[in-house]
Amino acid sequence: MPATLPPASFRLAELFSIHEFHEGILHAESYTDFIRDFLRETQTRLNNYVLNGGCVVKAVHQRAWLVDQVLIYLWCKAELAPSASIALIAVGGYGRGELHPYSDIDLLLLISDEENTPHQHGIELFLKSLWDIGLNIGHSVRTIQECVSTAEKDITIATTLQETRLIAGPSELIHSLSQNCGADKLWPSIDFFKAKIAEQKFRHSKHNNTEYNLEPDIKNAPGGLRDIQTIGWVAKRHFGVATLQELIAQNFLSEAEYSILNDGQTFLWELRYHLHILTGRGENRLLFDYQTSIAEAMGYTDNETSLAIEQLMKTYYRAATSLAQVNEVLLQIFNELFLENSAKLEIIPIDQQFQLANGAIEVTHPEVFSEHPSALLKIFYIIANRKDIVGMRAATIRLIHSHRHLINTEFRTDPQNNEIFLNFLRSPHNIFQQLKCMKRYGILGRYIPAFGDIIGQSQFDLFHIYTVDAHTLLVIKNMRQFYLNAQHEKLPIACRIMQQLPKLEILYLAGLFHDIAKGRGGDHSELGATEAIAFSKQHGLSRAETQLLAWLVQSHLIMSMTAQKKDISDPEVIRQFAEEVGDEIRLEYLYVLTVADICATNPELWTSWRASLMRTLYRETKRLLRRGLDNPVDSSDRIQDNRNEALKRLALISKIDHSKEAGAIWDDLGDDYFTRETPHDIAWHTQAIIQHPSNHPLILIQKTSSRKSEGGTHIFIYTEDHPNLFAVIAAVMEQLRLSIVDARIITSRTNFSLDTYIVLDEDGTPLDHDNHRFQHIRETLEEALIHPHEYPGILTRRIPRQLKNFAPNTDIKLHNNKSGTHSILEVNTLDRPGVLAQIGLSLSQLDISVINARITTLGERAEDLFFVTDKNALPFADTSLGKNLKKSLCTTLNAMKNN
Repeated sequence: MPATLPPASFRLAELFSIHEFHEGILHAESYTDFIRDFLRETQTRLNNYVLNGGCVVKAVHQRAWLVDQVLIYLWCKAELAPSASIALIAVGGYGRGELHPYSDIDLLLLISDEENTPHQHGIELFLKSLWDIGLNIGHSVRTIQECVSTAEKDITIATTLQETRLIAGPSELIHSLSQNCGADKLWPSIDFFKAKIAEQKFRHSKHNNTEYNLEPDIKNAPGGLRDIQTIGWVAKRHFGVATLQELIAQNFLSEAEYSILNDGQTFLWELRYHLHILTGRGENRLLFDYQTSIAEAMGYTDNETSLAIEQLMKTYYRAATSLAQVNEVLLQIFNELFLENSAKLEIIPIDQQFQLANGAIEVTHPEVFSEHPSALLKIFYIIANRKDIVGMRAATIRLIHSHRHLINTEFRTDPQNNEIFLNFLRSPHNIFQQLKCMKRYGILGRYIPAFGDIIGQSQFDLFHIYTVDAHTLLVIKNMRQFYLNAQHEKLPIACRIMQQLPKLEILYLAGLFHDIAKGRGGDHSELGATEAIAFSKQHGLSRAETQLLAWLVQSHLIMSMTAQKKDISDPEVIRQFAEEVGDEIRLEYLYVLTVADICATNPELWTSWRASLMRTLYRETKRLLRRGLDNPVDSSDRIQDNRNEALKRLALISKIDHSKEAGAIWDDLGDDYFTRETPHDIAWHTQAIIQHPSNHPLILIQKTSSRKSEGGTHIFIYTEDHPNLFAVIAAVMEQLRLSIVDARIITSRTNFSLDTYIVLDEDGTPLDHDNHRFQHIRETLEEALIHPHEYPGILTRRIPRQLKNFAPNTDIKLHNNKSGTHSILEVNTLDRPGVLAQIGLSLSQLDISVINARITTLGERAEDLFFVTDKNALPFADTSLGKNLKKSLCTTLNAMKNN
């Protein structure tokens, strides 16, 4: 159907005078130069108008109108008017009268028949003029029959031809085109609907089927402009209307839904307009590179609890979620309409309030929710307890949306509703999916207001790749998969524990509340625990259940932080963690919550290495809790047991008695080596050292076999010690594109270093067993260690694009450990190529030795832990050396941002 431009009220007369335009062309030496300058100047005025708070809707339509005037002039200049056999038609977005600064201008040159020879010269002149003035034109020259035949084969062309607008030429041609491309001639409504649904599903799949991408495509992602257009295309084709607003009279679209679509489009247009201005091209991706500038341009400012950029993205995510919901409901209405026209509706009663209609649940009458507000929760409880329900009818979703205001303080404190919600969490089926629906339909955020506050809440980093609400529901999804044993191969411990926990609803509530206080400022764990206690009391949980829930929320980070940032081979670390946990049941709940949380934060975060750390911490803690906190293993007994076991293993693999040689090597080492290494690795190292007569460095590589280090590749280096050893090795590892995740460094009394590095490939996986690659690693390391003073320079690979948008925020902490044997250096900084080698270089320049390291990358942040001593093997946190180290590292690491 032909589209029309908006009424004159959208025209910005002060920006453009048609009279001045024609007067200027008459006196211009070159009409193409004049038009090019005219378009640039008027676009600048429009841009300034928007940047100063003007209406983006007016600006978008004004640009389309301005381009119309230019095209009409050039059409006449090419002597294509007046003519009864050719028309200039705007199609697609331009056909709707919408043009952003750098949007494509799609044109159809429609001729009455295939004999277009009389117009050939004019068409060429017209198109050349368009190219000369620099317009971004997409065009086709077709007859009506050619349009019909191509539209029959291509749904995209059929869709484009729905939105046509005559710019110049006879109206009879566009009318004939509309008649021949209508639903009664090609692509009937049901076929068109199915094709557009398939198209939308494919488009959404390319954006992870979520509105919550860190760098969303505001046009094509779920909840984007294409979703609004899809509704319009399908509805307009079926009802034969020209605008979305006309669908209200057809009872297809409610006033509230129209407002969501209209307001959402305006907001997305504003984002898109600013993207075009900022990038100077037709950009639709809201990349990190642009988010800060656009937030500022749109008037957002930092406050005490959130950055301007986080406020912008929260507004975006909420708008996209609302648009996705309306898109879902309206397309479902069409689906039901088409299905019910072809099949009899089968009704199966459930109770007085609900029934099934062709397998989908619906209310028995429109007043169900107003008469029984508890039904707003009950409907989700019913779905979660029946496998035979395929979904929810669109009309019922609409009723939920229009009655959600009934969820108020009185509703939330009603014992009946409290019981329904807890029983819902105890249901056997679809808990995650129904929580997701409850969130989308506005129920969950009203029943738990604190959850409503985090909907759309984002964090400007690369670690948290989902909004807080999306992450929270993914935590529940992971828990459900553990319960259903769907992750048994990848996460066997989590699955086993989940299926044995006594009260699953406590775990689900911990998942719901663990991040519920983010975005408020302060400690979100403590604030979340307060929210959880209030919820527990309101819902009648026992004192023990309340205490467990509050502890899980308050302590949900301690297990991951202990595993990733502390030396869990140290019995004292295990003892301290066990004391915080207290008992085995808390450990079980905490382990599942932690694993579900990590996996829901970032898909790339759960590596085999992190899995091994978590597993080791869990098993060692459980062993200590069973033995009793008052009955720890004596460290001297542990050391002697490891030595004895290593000696047995050495005899087995060597087939001869090496006890004398092993004793000589071991007596030269301190106790730390025998507490940090397993008997298997002690035997492996010792045999290799005995059989290595050369003074050259000894380098061993294998996939780690110990459960403690499972998930990484083990590189053992035995070489003469020197001050910059760690810096050399770190630099070489960087060049080999190996990621160090753990380093254990022992120096013998005879000045030899026994270094154990656990490394991953650059994609976070263990190295494949490739003899050629292993040999290359050995040779490269050996060459560097033979000539340590000529070690390779710090790696200078280009910083990835996304990292450039984050400030370094380098934070250095230095303190001595409790036993007074070494200092602990914590380095939190922007991760980038070469950062670890640079830290190693700074340490070596100050004669500081690394005896242990734990390397952790969380999104864009490197959070590394080093156990260090001065040149006299003493701690130094409170000395001038410590101050110099902190100053040196901050200066060096912050400077790397600009390299």
